[in-house]
Amino acid sequence: MARHISYGWISKIRKEIRIALLILATSFLFLACSQNCQRIFDGMTFQGWEGSKEFFRIEDGSIVAGALDREIPTNKFLCTEKEYDDFDLCMKVKFTSKENNAGIQFRTSRIPDHHEVIGYQADVGYTHAGAVWGSLYDESRRKKFVAEASQDKILEVLNENGWNDYRIRCEGAHVQFWLNGEHVLEYTEEDDSIPQTGVICVQIHGGKPAEAWYKDIFIKEL
Repeated sequence: MARHISYGWISKIRKEIRIALLILATSFLFLACSQNCQRIFDGMTFQGWEGSKEFFRIEDGSIVAGALDREIPTNKFLCTEKEYDDFDLCMKVKFTSKENNAGIQFRTSRIPDHHEVIGYQADVGYTHAGAVWGSLYDESRRKKFVAEASQDKILEVLNENGWNDYRIRCEGAHVQFWLNGEHVLEYTEEDDSIPQTGVICVQIHGGKPAEAWYKDIFIKEL
């Protein structure tokens, strides 16, 4: 009897194998990063971080931003007390919603008497246009993506339902992102007025119920 082969199923299995191999490879890179970097979230307390905790909690060694039982009224940010300029930052991020987004702010500052911050954001999640993981947004300043990762590359390496290794490296005006070990973005800032120092924040975007999980947050100052 002839057997019907589902090429869609084969493609899905190949993608899952590729992601598993990438995660295995990046686990070794992440281990090396954690051994040479400083942990800036201890997994148990908010020590070293500031901001309203209304939409932030600690669970299973992770910072959980957002809520699943109610809408999020505005963008919410939990930020480091310390500022950083040149650095290599790595963390694990999980975000399963396709109806909202989140992100990692860097070289950022809070806007006085306002819920917003101003600075660069390494995006997480989705917009109506598709996946924005690995893209660089300029929060509250130019208010647009200043560099976008390839959708095809992101969807090849993204673990949609699990943890993803996110790495951000800043040296002067040069910014680079990696997702699960894959180099997905490179950007050089041409505007000399843009600050090259600031805090690091984890974010959940205002809108539909969603949760962004962040853990194993390490940084190496360059």
